[in-house]
Amino acid sequence: MGMLAFNVAASGTTSPYGTASTKTRSMPVLNTVFDVSYDDPKKLELLYDFVRNTRRVTRGKVVIVTHGPELKAFAKENYKEFRGIVDKMADLANTGVKFYMCRNAMKMAGYRPEDMHGFITVVPFGFAEIAYLEYQGYQYINPTPLSTKDIGKTK
Repeated sequence: MGMLAFNVAASGTTSPYGTASTKTRSMPVLNTVFDVSYDDPKKLELLYDFVRNTRRVTRGKVVIVTHGPELKAFAKENYKEFRGIVDKMADLANTGVKFYMCRNAMKMAGYRPEDMHGFITVVPFGFAEIAYLEYQGYQYINPTPLSTKDIGKTK
């Protein structure tokens, strides 16, 4: 333990470093690309809120590029199992969010373009599509699917 940390611990104070500041700024319109590769399709549930919350601030175009096991949720044959998630993603698509799926990942999972719901656009390579969108000025976002449901219980 460093000397400062020792002195703080010894003094018994609970706020030796002051209080957090709040930063606000006007945000320009930003186009965003979400890089999605989740090990469990159910993690797409969190993506819905990530996209909606980000979009409220950035106000630009949004593209979601899927290239992992989550693509299983978008297969028509799995609609009953993933209906709630797919309906939420379709809701995003209906508001202008574009969904791109990596053809390579889709083939590796045993699917074809015609197996997917109609709001999906299949692209040749997921990573290359992300790179292209960044080249076009889209801002990269990697939405790590960690649950926020218990964040209110942290206090």
